[in-house]
Amino acid sequence: MDEDNRTLFSGFTLIGLFPHKKASSFLFSSICAIFFMAIVTNGVMVFLIHIDPHLHTPMFFLLSSLSFTDMMYISTIVPKMLVDYVLGKGTISFLACTAQYFLYMGFVGAEFFLLGLMVYDCYIAIYDPLHYPVLMSRRICWIILASSWFGGALDSFLLTPLTMSLPFCASHKINHFFCEAPTMLRLAYGNKAAYEMMMYTCCVTMLLIPFSMVIASYAQILITVHQMKSAEGKKKAFTTCSSHIMVVTLFYAAALYTYVLPQSYHTPIKDKIFSAFYTILTPLLNPVIYSLRNRDVTGALRRVLA
Repeated sequence: MDEDNRTLFSGFTLIGLFPHKKASSFLFSSICAIFFMAIVTNGVMVFLIHIDPHLHTPMFFLLSSLSFTDMMYISTIVPKMLVDYVLGKGTISFLACTAQYFLYMGFVGAEFFLLGLMVYDCYIAIYDPLHYPVLMSRRICWIILASSWFGGALDSFLLTPLTMSLPFCASHKINHFFCEAPTMLRLAYGNKAAYEMMMYTCCVTMLLIPFSMVIASYAQILITVHQMKSAEGKKKAFTTCSSHIMVVTLFYAAALYTYVLPQSYHTPIKDKIFSAFYTILTPLLNPVIYSLRNRDVTGALRRVLA
């Protein structure tokens, strides 16, 4: 009880992403630029999809939700990290750490499920294009969006109380740049078996089930594309799904390492690199990949600028 009270009042110390002074200025400038570009590009995507009638389709409705989620979860991590570097300290209170953990798990969980469910749009567009307006109606889009947010919220409400109620080591030093689940687990002591099982179950649900849906759907899509006789049809099918494949591969690969790979394979440096990749770089790459490879988005941008 005394240790819990000390944690509640003293909080934690984040080691951060800039431990080496020689490279810290370059990393700080790079992350500032990435954060600014991620907010701007995702904001532009949401704005274009909202105002351009040509983009009022199910696919772009889901893309606008993806961009909004990217803006939310990068904003729960990066501003705090940049402010800590400027002020020269990495302290975070117990309540602030809890809030960051809760918001991060909710937003990133919603993105896991949303990316997994977005493959349904690609599947219908290729496998049954004649019934696409019916099978991807506005109601279905809202169900997909609500399901992804429900999954993220459920994951957040389950793991946050369990994690933050654990007894933590007296040093309270988090060798990371934000309050992430595996790092908080390593900081805790005592019997963690029940929590580890709960966390593993949530991560399997949050990652492997959507990822399995993606693999199964794309297997069926590949079979359908292989059976097409038209070269133009194959090219169009590849264009339709290639952006989603790239985003899913980048996001899920880093997240699978962080949450599913056994802890014996983890090191603090690797954890920081993979976490930075899918929490800082991916929100920038998502709109870039979708916009550069999509003529509708570039066309909408030209119309707005004109």
